[in-house]
Amino acid sequence: MKKLLILSLSLLSGWCGAEATFSQPYYKSQVKTIASDEFEGRAPMSEGEEKTIQYLVQELKALGVDPGYKGGFVQTLPMAGIAAYQDMQLKLGDMVLKPGQDFVSRTQKWTTSTELKDSEVLFVGYGIDAPEYGWNDYEGVDVKGKTLLMLVNDPGYATQDPKVFRGNAMTYYGRWTYKYEEAIRRGAAGVFIIHETGAAGYPWSVVESGATGTKFALVDNTGNADELEAMAWIQTEATRALFKSLDLDYDKIKAAAAKPGFKAMDLGIKANLKTRYFRQMGESRNVVGLIPGSSKADEYIVLSAHWDGFGKKAGVKGDNIFNAAVDNATGVAGVLELARRLKSREKPLARSVILAFFTAEETGLLGAHAFANEPPVPTNKMVALLNIDSMNMAGAKDYVLQYGDGLQELEDWLAEAAKAQGRHVVLDRNPQNGLFFRSDHFALAQKGVPGLLFMDLGDSDPDYIANRYHKPSDEFLESWQFSGVEQDLNLIYSLTEKLGNSDAWPAWKDGAEFKPARDADLVKP
Repeated sequence: MKKLLILSLSLLSGWCGAEATFSQPYYKSQVKTIASDEFEGRAPMSEGEEKTIQYLVQELKALGVDPGYKGGFVQTLPMAGIAAYQDMQLKLGDMVLKPGQDFVSRTQKWTTSTELKDSEVLFVGYGIDAPEYGWNDYEGVDVKGKTLLMLVNDPGYATQDPKVFRGNAMTYYGRWTYKYEEAIRRGAAGVFIIHETGAAGYPWSVVESGATGTKFALVDNTGNADELEAMAWIQTEATRALFKSLDLDYDKIKAAAAKPGFKAMDLGIKANLKTRYFRQMGESRNVVGLIPGSSKADEYIVLSAHWDGFGKKAGVKGDNIFNAAVDNATGVAGVLELARRLKSREKPLARSVILAFFTAEETGLLGAHAFANEPPVPTNKMVALLNIDSMNMAGAKDYVLQYGDGLQELEDWLAEAAKAQGRHVVLDRNPQNGLFFRSDHFALAQKGVPGLLFMDLGDSDPDYIANRYHKPSDEFLESWQFSGVEQDLNLIYSLTEKLGNSDAWPAWKDGAEFKPARDADLVKP
């Protein structure tokens, strides 16, 4: 770490001038360092985390950034690391399924074992209760203690009908997180989400790699007693084979589940699954810095990126370090570069800027949720959040991606900033993937804070999702081009500058699900 400190300080001394512009050498050095093997894939609660936290605090201090969380640079989160042993066996009726190949399962309970024992199995369509859309897959059904099979995404995606939910654009009801949450509220024992690559937005390999290593959870004083015994996914073909063994036509039933009035089905079989866990209780940390404003220092713009990756994995042949370079060393380096530029200003912005580097995004936005639940400043003092979760490493392009449509006034600000660069806005090309709900800004949106997501995630490199996303091959590449990074960081900087010197409070638009929370928050003292 001493070597890295000397290097970063020497580079910094040559790059901090009045009103600094984008520095490719500084940005490149940051992303190359953070994505290096020395940081061991940056898993929470690991040696890689220790090195990452020390490095980020060191860099913020070197830039002259103030501590941003209650007098310090870190927000500490008590956290459990839980890993399921892969010697489990699932039996659905008479059918035996293999872990990894046919299904994956984990839990967020603080326990050494969980069990589904002769648990009745129900197919509950999409597992959604959405009054505003006139939809309830649970109507008239008691699922307490039972095991639920359900489809991923929502009926809008299935029908491609813009009058059903939001059509092709996924709603939060389509996210796996919602499906588990709703099942927990109703007392289910286990949930198996049926995986389909198109509907989920990623292949089975992503599900498998994400569930078979250590996963992290915030633990309450009950040891998360209300959590599911099995938070699981199951392969489509395994589900189809199961239905066939029961003389049921999976495809017909799936089609029926996308229509109003579908009734949950008792499949007449029992689920049996016993799983053992390795567990450890520890801590993880968000890193938070502050650049104080001048005349409106009690109003804040938040710039954020998640620092965590998947660390190192045993049992992986060859390279076992998941360096998480694009996702999300590029974003962390982006926030550091923005901080460098902001600190170089001769006159600070009127509003203050919070720099937030979140932990455990890859396990359900845990760091961002902890930040949102115990923020360094009240959320009604946060004007907006700009979140980076992977950057374009393939070169300049004439557009910027927008996630979410018709939700917030910040979309108009984004369009103006893009136009000023001679670019235009392109709506998320895969709205069915629900990317708006899959990154850290969402945790603050649930509290009402408007936010924009800046995410490339394979848009500029079609090969990325299939071959590098959440794999050891997501490494720093000397072939990367930085003109696209420069474009996007210039755009984010211009938005930060405009927001930071404005009196405006960009709002959610009518009909956005986050508007009521914001409206209620802003009337608080």
